[in-house]
Amino acid sequence: MEMQKKLYLETFGCQMNVSDSEKIVGLMQGIGYVETKDSTQADLILLNTCSIRAKAEQKVYGHLGKFKSLKESRPGLIIGVGGCVAQQEGEKLLKRAPFVNLVFGTHNLHQLQDMVRGAEAGRRSSATDFIDDEARFDLFLPQGREGGVSRFVTVMQGCDNFCAYCIVPHVRGREISRSAAKIVDEVRQLTASGVTEVTLLGQNVNSYAAKNPGEPDFADLLRLVAELDGVKRLRFTTSHPKDMSQRLIDCFAEIPKLAPHIHLPAQSGSDRVLKAMNRGYTAEQYLAKVTALKKACPQIQFTGDMIVGFPGETEEDFLATLDLIQEVQYADLFSFIYSARPGTAAAMLPDLTDPAEKQARLERLQVLQKKVTLERNQSLVGTVQQVLVEGLSSSGECLFGRTGGNRATLLAGDLALSGQLVEVKVVEGLQTLLKAELL
Repeated sequence: MEMQKKLYLETFGCQMNVSDSEKIVGLMQGIGYVETKDSTQADLILLNTCSIRAKAEQKVYGHLGKFKSLKESRPGLIIGVGGCVAQQEGEKLLKRAPFVNLVFGTHNLHQLQDMVRGAEAGRRSSATDFIDDEARFDLFLPQGREGGVSRFVTVMQGCDNFCAYCIVPHVRGREISRSAAKIVDEVRQLTASGVTEVTLLGQNVNSYAAKNPGEPDFADLLRLVAELDGVKRLRFTTSHPKDMSQRLIDCFAEIPKLAPHIHLPAQSGSDRVLKAMNRGYTAEQYLAKVTALKKACPQIQFTGDMIVGFPGETEEDFLATLDLIQEVQYADLFSFIYSARPGTAAAMLPDLTDPAEKQARLERLQVLQKKVTLERNQSLVGTVQQVLVEGLSSSGECLFGRTGGNRATLLAGDLALSGQLVEVKVVEGLQTLLKAELL
């Protein structure tokens, strides 16, 4: 009997990369590969990379280095790099890392089977061409990993906003939306396989179908998906504040299956910095959207992103960001020091702030957010929450799930509850999770 070939896949970065990796698994299964968690046992090693943060390219080259000795001991091992760094570097990656067999960009997953077959025959290749036509959606297989409770469904790709700091339009391309019919069909297939929670995914879901006359807008797409019987909970990410419509806000009041959580990146609380970032809104306008969301859904939980040390940021600008955090009361926040990315407008701006000052600001912000997060988690003690049980916790000692507000929750119970929405009473609020008991 022929031995099955083994795939080792590492994923870096955003939810879009996670979704792409699920597709990669399916593609590789189609040519005889099964996943392994042990890179030393792999016949094929793929890295799905992210280029959002500083020195992403150098980090990828450094990470690849740990597989070089494996390749030397097993010359037949195939090594490939995909995702945003691959899109950026292209054939340069093959030249700088001669032990890499293939490089595939963000629009080229559909070519991966042929590229791997070519590598098996001894050919090296690079594919990083953009395909700016809806036909590219037909080139991707549905999610490859079987089972699971919660899955991402891509509704659009790319971004047209060109925020001054952001490389996404350069490595993911311009916005393009799938048809609602294909999205609904994919969700229907997922729920038939046991998935109960679906997250609709895009770089800016709020502008879904803006270029597709006759298609539902995003608010109507949410309603269409929520009507499917197998969907118990519905989420979406990510939203650009400037495109958050009142119709979409109303969905939080009108669609019971829509989870009371939104990821709404502000990036800064300073109007001056927001203008330099090309974000398209002021702090006051952002807070007005937050207020409207809280009115529509009083229990809604906010998460977001903040950048510290954007070129020209003053102490006054930074304090405005801290004020915004206090006002919104984020349940959690991803925060970073600004890093220049090649090809972006902000990379051309003078950046005179001392790196030590940027680091100090980041630490001040994170101390504040840590305090807010703990207080919010503790405020849930004694409340009744709906938790979607995802399975066993990492320790294997209890069940793990998430509240509608996306709070990680541990509880005692039978594994048969996996995939079920259960009511719990929160008994403890910790820094990173809740503890609860079944009702």
